[in-house]
Amino acid sequence: MDNSRFFTVPGSDREYDRNWMLAVLLISLALTLLQVSSVNNLLPSIEGAMSASESGIQLILSGYALAVGVVLVPAGRLGDIFGRSSLWVIGLAIFTAASLGCGLAGTITHLNFMRVLQGIGGGLFSPQITGLIQQYFQGRERARAFGYMGLVVAASVAVGPLLSGTLVGLLGQDPGWRYSFFINVPLGVAGLLAAWKLLPFGKERRTIGKGAEEAELEYEAQQEASGRPRPKRTGQRIDLDPVGMLLLTATVLAIMLPFILHDAWWRWLLLAAGFVLLGVWVAWELWYGNHGHFPMVNMELFKIRSFSYCTAISALQFLGSSTIFVVLALFLQDGLAVSALTVGILGLPNAIASGFAAVWAGKRALEHGKGLQVFALALMVGSLVISVAGFWATITLGWSVYWLMIPLVPMGFGAGAMGSANQTQTMRDVPAAHGGTAGGLQQMTQRITTAIGNAVITGVVFSVYAGGHTAENWLWGASAGLGIIALFLAAALTLAIVFWKRVPQSAVE
Repeated sequence: MDNSRFFTVPGSDREYDRNWMLAVLLISLALTLLQVSSVNNLLPSIEGAMSASESGIQLILSGYALAVGVVLVPAGRLGDIFGRSSLWVIGLAIFTAASLGCGLAGTITHLNFMRVLQGIGGGLFSPQITGLIQQYFQGRERARAFGYMGLVVAASVAVGPLLSGTLVGLLGQDPGWRYSFFINVPLGVAGLLAAWKLLPFGKERRTIGKGAEEAELEYEAQQEASGRPRPKRTGQRIDLDPVGMLLLTATVLAIMLPFILHDAWWRWLLLAAGFVLLGVWVAWELWYGNHGHFPMVNMELFKIRSFSYCTAISALQFLGSSTIFVVLALFLQDGLAVSALTVGILGLPNAIASGFAAVWAGKRALEHGKGLQVFALALMVGSLVISVAGFWATITLGWSVYWLMIPLVPMGFGAGAMGSANQTQTMRDVPAAHGGTAGGLQQMTQRITTAIGNAVITGVVFSVYAGGHTAENWLWGASAGLGIIALFLAAALTLAIVFWKRVPQSAVE
């Protein structure tokens, strides 16, 4: 496959446009991220409109996160088997219908049910995005595509709170929060209509219909000609590995739930069970593969050093970085009585820098990806240290909170560059046939470590804060929280340096 803009797939006589395909995929990514960032800003409005309990409000966030985390890897596997374009369409359809249901919800229970459906839909199509990019882009073009993914991530995170805040401001709490969900519906429908024309449905053409056999032979010939023949294996052609799917689902639930159910005394027993289940799942997948079957996750993926190293690096990064703005918001809003709008304004330069850096790094990630990882993480750690100094200056010297924009800009640049470079390095040696599964594994680890990091870091903040509602107490709590984040990022930086030094460049080219 060349890197030209247009490509063909076996079983179809038309040309497909990589650029338009990428645009359709990134629209769906934007929808899921907008839901995450905008809903955080909607919680007070939903609580007031529905008179919801604290636990009911908590489930709006945790139910969605759990559903996504559980579905990601099985969805990636199903996409690899049956066709990524089809799974993407199914996922977006569920997500769009659930968004409509969220907006029409009459009770908090109804809303939480629809949020879980949203998470299932998002979990279904998210790994297909990575898998399709892995399949239809190569080399420098693939790195650029991942760079644009980073741009969409940054823009969505920035726009979400502003969009939801504007709708609530214009329309009131109710129906303002409802329209924050309704807005997904026309965008989702437009994405579904565009998909039928712009997505290739390549795997589907080789497995469905009267021309499937000819398309499969054409595909195998293409693979042979390109030097990537498909390995011959005996046994079932389609093997879903249901036991592996159930074990992994139980594992993810058992590991994530303890960091969401803050008041349950038995949650640590559940966490211990989660790690036991993790060992059982790995053992099952190895046994299943060694006995001539197709395991849900081919453990040979973890022998790819670039995939293993970079998945671990991103897990450590997400352990800390996802909570930075939570700590910032707590300090500014509760400690300094700054408005939520001001917090959003302070975050805009960060998001702009992140989006720019994602595209910038995407153009350089193929040749300099490992060095960019080190540079980006070092920049984030340094920015955190300066941010702590800025926190103290606002209290002790009376500086304006807008001075905090200064360290937030390089922090955003580092986050954007890291996302682009790490995504390229993670996937560059992964076989296209396993692109969805690999993408699902990476995203699953990020979801799990995000949940853990949020629980640990906010716990540290509130422990140091210790209930003394003064600016000084919040200062100590926020400083401790950022300190823990810096330690997590320093660990990611250390591993990135090891990857840079120990894995020869030839191993990732």
